[in-house]
Amino acid sequence: MESIVLLVLLIILILLGAPVGFTLILLPTVYILITDAAPLILIPGQMFSAIDSVPLTAIPFFMLTGELMTSATITDRLVDLSQRLIGRMRGSMAQANVLVSMFFAGMNGSVVADTATVGSLMVPAMKRAGYPASFAAGITAVSSTIGGIIPPSIMMIVLANAGGISVGALFAGGIVPGILIGALLMLINYYLARKHNYERSQEPFSWRAVGRAGSRASFALLIPVVLVGSVVGGIAGVVEAGALTATIALLVGLFVYRTITWDNCKGAFVRAFRNSATVFIIIAASGPFSWLLTSLGAITELEQWLLSFSHNPLVFALVLVTFIYLLGMVMDSAANIIVVGPVIVDVMVKAGYPDVQAALVCVVGFLIGSVTPPLGVAYFTAASIAKASLESVAVAMLPYLAALFVLLFMLVVIPQFTMWLPMLMGFSS
Repeated sequence: MESIVLLVLLIILILLGAPVGFTLILLPTVYILITDAAPLILIPGQMFSAIDSVPLTAIPFFMLTGELMTSATITDRLVDLSQRLIGRMRGSMAQANVLVSMFFAGMNGSVVADTATVGSLMVPAMKRAGYPASFAAGITAVSSTIGGIIPPSIMMIVLANAGGISVGALFAGGIVPGILIGALLMLINYYLARKHNYERSQEPFSWRAVGRAGSRASFALLIPVVLVGSVVGGIAGVVEAGALTATIALLVGLFVYRTITWDNCKGAFVRAFRNSATVFIIIAASGPFSWLLTSLGAITELEQWLLSFSHNPLVFALVLVTFIYLLGMVMDSAANIIVVGPVIVDVMVKAGYPDVQAALVCVVGFLIGSVTPPLGVAYFTAASIAKASLESVAVAMLPYLAALFVLLFMLVVIPQFTMWLPMLMGFSS
């Protein structure tokens, strides 16, 4: 009963707009004050323990890399390359929107950053080309989920740290699901574009044009190759790789593209560390909240309930995916991954799934939750950029969210989607 009351209070506070970190700290603090179940000093102690980990220091570097590349106007080059690759395909701007998110995902690792950066360029252009504002916002929000799946991924680092899983294995495993999501979204785009007769580029596909655009973006495209290659290949740890790519991004912006000034460089540092602080606050707050869940027996109850379906793999997959989707609708994706993610990984491991597959299912599922109404932060961001009503954007996203539900189900049922590349690269199953 106490667990249910806790969950209801958590959802109510989040729906009322209370900051996630504040809410996660408030509930265990009030519980201790009322019940005297533990010394109050436990709260800061648990908060410190939650963030006392070296791999988490990679997060500010990944944030900084994305901000520096945005300041270097690299997104413009990626948009141009994406449009050249698409050619005269029907709905070319919608397709380019997805491709840009896939390229940008390899430089940032943040869904919100992807939505804001890509959306600020693509949404106004799509509206001018005749796309409904709701459609432009919907595809921007949904495609931004790729930003947290194709490595580097901040949430993969967080979950790997909590579950003792190899970051390199998760990075390798996230590549195929990220590409699958991009391909699936582009297929739906093509169907909707033909159905509604959306625009197509007037310029035909040209290898020469692709080569020129690729050359202009070549230094930017080098960044994810260096980052992922160094981590997955075991050349550098995730922290060293983050520092290296941030340095490369700064040098490229200053001396190659020459588009970074002192002012926007300073702004990039400020934004990166402000956004990193937000993530760290949520991670720290998850410490005492996880303690409270354990004290109330909620984690044990959740594990037992989910494991009760494990005798039938298809039913287990359906229940698990539905649970992740529903939880994503009412809780922040970062909080879900930090607090609930380790529980789901443990459940799937006990049910016989590899830990890498389990972690990737969590990351993909809860990042999809970042765009699902009513609390998806990417959903709000995209609707705000497009100046579209939340209701119309939610309707526009429905076919995409339904398809992603099916894809997430397939990630549970077919382990090769997430495990093939890690095993090919020598990570144990």
